[in-house]
Amino acid sequence: MTYGFAGLGQMGAPMARHLIGLGLTVYDTRPEAMAPLVEAGARAAADVGELAAASRFVSVMVRDDDQVHEVVSGLLPAAEPGTVIAVHSTIRPGTAVELAGLAAPYGIEVVDAPVSGGFMGAQAGTLAVMVGGGDDAFARCERPFGAWADLVLHVGPVGAGTRAKLARNLLHFVAFAAAAEAQRLAEASGVSLRKLGRVVRHSDAVTGGPGAIMLRATTAPLGEDDPLYGIMRHVLALGEKDLDLALELARDLGVDTPLAELARDRLADGLGLLRKEIP
Repeated sequence: MTYGFAGLGQMGAPMARHLIGLGLTVYDTRPEAMAPLVEAGARAAADVGELAAASRFVSVMVRDDDQVHEVVSGLLPAAEPGTVIAVHSTIRPGTAVELAGLAAPYGIEVVDAPVSGGFMGAQAGTLAVMVGGGDDAFARCERPFGAWADLVLHVGPVGAGTRAKLARNLLHFVAFAAAAEAQRLAEASGVSLRKLGRVVRHSDAVTGGPGAIMLRATTAPLGEDDPLYGIMRHVLALGEKDLDLALELARDLGVDTPLAELARDRLADGLGLLRKEIP
């Protein structure tokens, strides 16, 4: 199989570099973005049509929905039937479904395959990729994705990959806002923010951070016979105690902590525990 890669920015360039040696053609509107990959052994395409004609599997990593539409619309007329187009950009879930519908008359399959792990993961080849698409298309994704990812998951039909990415990024950026709240409390308490950051990174690397509680198959309340029930009860007891102490400190120092207050109010439900059933 021959591979193509469109979009050689901060993420796309290191991802594409892992495919050199597998018959890679690249395209970017900026010739200077293609040059290092060409020097390393890739072939440069003059436009997306030439990229499609040279490839049976094309990855697209551009900025937004409009750019994805533009690139895929240029690929479709020139691509051979049976080609797979993988969109790695974070877009609206409906965009992936729409593009799959546009591609079907050409005999081309579109998968949405957003990634998680940032520039560092792209460089190291340790990204996670969430794939939405048919079984046959996913089977063809595993080899190229495995070149730059060490977690390749088929999460459902077209659009499911993007829905998973949006849920994952909701956690990511809400956690950033919570981190800012924690820093305000620490700063008001006279605690070094850099040292606090070291503690957070160290302990999250050990415990898994928020992902450590993402073990349930459903958000429905846990039954008392569920093996996770006792674990979540323990998490709740510690969490409510520690949040109460942090909120008391915040009140004493006059620090606004709305996320912590919301967490205190919703922690039990979030852990699958019905508040009225907890002594």
